Amino acid sequence: MRTEILSRALPRTALPTLAIALLLTCGAAMAQTVALAELAKPGRVLMLRHANAPGTGDPPQFRLDDCATQRNLDAAGRAQARRLGEQLARAGIARARVFSSQWCRCLETARLLGLGSVEPLPALNSFYPKPDEREARMAALRAFLAGLPADGPPVVLVTHQFTVSEFTGGGVPSGGGSLFRLDGTGQPRWLGAIAAD
Repeated sequence: MRTEILSRALPRTALPTLAIALLLTCGAAMAQTVALAELAKPGRVLMLRHANAPGTGDPPQFRLDDCATQRNLDAAGRAQARRLGEQLARAGIARARVFSSQWCRCLETARLLGLGSVEPLPALNSFYPKPDEREARMAALRAFLAGLPADGPPVVLVTHQFTVSEFTGGGVPSGGGSLFRLDGTGQPRWLGAIAAD
C-alpha cells in the first residue's frame, strides 16, 4: 500500500533522484568532521587507521613476531604519523593512553604519535583475510571500550581499515580516524571523523 502511494505521489523519474539524494545525505553524515581538540575532553576515544603503508594485506609468509614479513609504513607513513602527533599536541593533547594492534605498522604509527607508551591490544588486530575471527575480535574490542571510564583521560586506538570499517560502518583513509565519546557500553557515541592529511 505504501509503495503504491509513493509511486502515485512521485513520478518514476523522481525515484532515482530521491535515491541518489538519500545516498549523498548518508555520505555527508559519515563525512562529519570533528576538531582534534575534542579528544582532550574526558571520556574521548580516537580510533585511528595506521598511517600509510603501501599495498594491501600482508605477504603470504607474514608472521606477527617479525616486522620484516609484514607490510610496513613507508617514509610518507612515518611522516604522516609524526604530523598527526604534532597536530594533536597543538590541539592540547600531549599525553594519552595509547593502544595498538600488534601489527608492526600500527605499533610504529602509535609510537610516532609521541603521546606516551604504547600497549599492544589484540582486540585491535586485523581479521583480514580471516573473516571467521571478526565477531570475536569485535566483541573483545567492544568489551574493552565498555570497561574504559566515561570520565577518563584521552584514549587513542591504532588499528586497521577492516576494524575501523566494521566498528563505524564507514571507511577511513590511512592516518584518518573517528572520535567517540565513551558511555560505559561497547557502543560509544560517534562524534565525527578526523581528516587524514
